[in-house]
Amino acid sequence: MKIVLSHPTGNQNVRALMAALSKSGALSEFHTSVAVTPAQRWLKLLPGNVRDELLRRSFPIHYDQIHTHPGLEMARLILPKVGLKSVVKHEVGWASIDAVYKDIDRAVAKRLSYLNVMNRPDAIYAYEDGAAFTFKEAKKRNIKCLYELPIGYWRAAQLFLKPEQERWPDWAPTLSGLMDSADKLQRKDEELRLADRVFVASRFTAKTLDHFPGKLSTVEVIPYGFPVVAGTRNYTTDLSLSRPLKLLFVGGLSQRKGIADLFAAVNTFGQRVELTVVGNKTGANCPALNEALSKHRWIPGLPHEGILKLMREHDVLVFPSLFEGFGLVITEAMAQGTPVITTERTVGPDIIQNGDNGWLIEAGSTERLRDAIENVLINPALIENTGKAAMETARKRPWEVSGKELLDAIIKNN
Repeated sequence: MKIVLSHPTGNQNVRALMAALSKSGALSEFHTSVAVTPAQRWLKLLPGNVRDELLRRSFPIHYDQIHTHPGLEMARLILPKVGLKSVVKHEVGWASIDAVYKDIDRAVAKRLSYLNVMNRPDAIYAYEDGAAFTFKEAKKRNIKCLYELPIGYWRAAQLFLKPEQERWPDWAPTLSGLMDSADKLQRKDEELRLADRVFVASRFTAKTLDHFPGKLSTVEVIPYGFPVVAGTRNYTTDLSLSRPLKLLFVGGLSQRKGIADLFAAVNTFGQRVELTVVGNKTGANCPALNEALSKHRWIPGLPHEGILKLMREHDVLVFPSLFEGFGLVITEAMAQGTPVITTERTVGPDIIQNGDNGWLIEAGSTERLRDAIENVLINPALIENTGKAAMETARKRPWEVSGKELLDAIIKNN
């Protein structure tokens, strides 16, 4: 079986599938925006933050298998750095992330139209917002359409998140996901209708597809893997007035991630808790967010290794998301031995046993979040016990395992 894989940026879950496909000999081609190797000299000419971003675009396959379409993505990365932010404006900017996805989608569709019968793949594996043109072309040529939905279905998102505009009106500007156009939402539905099989990474994401207004193909849940587990970790759990509980949040600064609940819960503990927030602001200006960030340690962005190091330096990762397809920061923290407080609307229920290797709380409940933090403050020994259990969970499911499971599921029914 030969499979074409397509993704504009190639994140870790894409790499896991790519490596499994390549090892089995099933990878036909990989289409992405930019692919580099550290030895390329032209990288030194770019601004440091752009260069660091591009260095993450190296892939575990032979370069001959990679087809790049870099124009719009390079514009998206570079032009805002020189003040041209309008070009990446949500949906309408000619170099927006939406435009990048469509550009590669069109390119892959065109590529399929050129391949003759002898070179034609058996299937195309593509992702949300980047599959509509490709799938239409694939259907004409009897090529299977395999689709991954990395976050919950949009109709469910509106159901869960619109009430947040009333519950936390001052935080409504951060809910940029509710601003998608009708055309974009229709495109998402079209991709799902065209898909022969749908893959998701959590039971929560699968459940959101119950809101799809029509018949879907088979939906299969294959959770993502964990990064390499940190070696040994020393825990200091002597919490006192001179040693507050060190909490960490990593993610986009949106109420979709439950940050209004996070700040409200943390503020009740005063100096007993120290909160570090890592993430970029999303959407329009939000005075409530600006005020909250001024009261805590805020780091707009860090390299991936810096985030993992920060996780090891904190007691607990708090990730109270209201709508999450998976939540990679959950597995990253667990692999560092940092226990996680998260909600039932993430991958949490798939990998966390409440009170054993982490804590699960009700999404959108400031009270339940406050109780979970208070529980750790009262019982600081839980940090080490739960953190070690989280590391053991991570050891059992490296990225190689999830990649192979996904490949086996793909091949099994084709």
